[in-house]
Amino acid sequence: MKHLPTLIVSLLLLVAPLNVMAQSKVAHIDTQKLISEMPEVITAQSELKKLENQYAQEMENSVKEFQTKAQNYQGDAQNQTDLINQQRQIEIQEMQSRIQEFRETAAQELQKRSAEMMRPLYEKARVAIEKVATAQMFDYVLDSSPGGSVIMASGKDLMADVKSELGF
Repeated sequence: MKHLPTLIVSLLLLVAPLNVMAQSKVAHIDTQKLISEMPEVITAQSELKKLENQYAQEMENSVKEFQTKAQNYQGDAQNQTDLINQQRQIEIQEMQSRIQEFRETAAQELQKRSAEMMRPLYEKARVAIEKVATAQMFDYVLDSSPGGSVIMASGKDLMADVKSELGF
């Protein structure tokens, strides 16, 4: 009986934090879907596609030039001296190297440009999610995108509210 008050106080201290945790409001949103539907993302993807097509066209032109030159040199090789044929072979190898270098540079440039264009859009979405969650008094918002950190998403989905906040 001496320990009964201590036991009761201990139980109250144990139950109180559980009660507070049970009152936390949790919502979820599929951020990948949200971002893919933002009008600015669609515009950015269109610009990136144009740049990619431009690089592809430049690459195609370079490859055609390389192929033409290689065929011409190969067809005319018997009529030339060994020295000229060696110089032509070096020129062809240098063209191949430039084409490969251009391919790598173009890929890096596309990746860099994509990151530059998307970074502010990810930030805009994050700010809108935080604003809606705060206004609706959610303590946590979990990402329900495939591969996200949600096991079950039966809470409120903020997609419609965040889209409204973003104006689409």
